Order: sequence, then C-alpha cells, then structure tokens
Amino acid sequence: MAKQELEVTAHSTAEPSTVYALLRDGSTWPVWSGIERFVLERPGSPEPESVGAIRNFHRGRYKMRERIAELVPDKRFSYTLLSGLALKDYRADVDLTPAGDGTDIRWHTSFRPKVPGMGWIYRRALLKYTEEFANSLAEYAGKQ
Repeated sequence: MAKQELEVTAHSTAEPSTVYALLRDGSTWPVWSGIERFVLERPGSPEPESVGAIRNFHRGRYKMRERIAELVPDKRFSYTLLSGLALKDYRADVDLTPAGDGTDIRWHTSFRPKVPGMGWIYRRALLKYTEEFANSLAEYAGKQ
C-alpha cells in the first residue's frame, strides 16, 4: 500500500520554546487542540513525557495511543501512532523554526493505510485535523 504524506504549516507569534512546551505537555492538548481528554499511559525516562512515553488522546469515540519518538528541545517533537486508526507506519514530525516575530510550525505526517484504497480518505481527514491542530497551537501559544 502506498505511503501517504501530508504537511501543514502555521505561524505563531510565540517563541519556539513556548510552542515546544505545549507539544511536549500532553495535558495542554485538550486546551488548544480539540482533543477532549489526555492520559499518560506509560511514562518515558528520564521525564514522564520523554522519548518512549505512551500518551492516549481521546476525541469522540476515538482513542489514539501515541508514543513519543523524538525530542529536539525547541526544534522538533515527533510521535508515532500505536493504535486508534486503521493505519500503520504512522509518524508525525512537528518542526519549529524561529521566524521573524515568532515561530514557523511545520507538521509533517506519513502513514500507510491498513485497508487498501483507504489512504486518500485518511489523508483528507487527517489533513483537516492537522490544520486544526497546527493553527490552534499557533494561536494559543501566541497568547501565552
């Protein structure tokens, strides 16, 4: 099955450190993202939300289990999807770049559908949610 990719960009007036802190702290996601509930299933090390941590995000009837895959302070936050959608090899990289009065946010996602022929449907739905997340993150961070 073909690999699907999508990319969304947004700009925040906040510094990269502020945007990064919001991404890293799962408890803030329900405040700015449209996620309804967050649960830290398994802490990482050395800090609870370090690489390897498993975070659960609930939205409607969906529960997404995600693992923090990579952290580059104030520059990159990456996670993989463990379960919750009929996808495999899902990875999202959120790159933060200082720009003028704040931060450019680049949210890049790649995945493969588990069901043949469904990639375009997931891509369209995920593009909508990713745009919502990136824009809400940028706006909320700018108010901090």
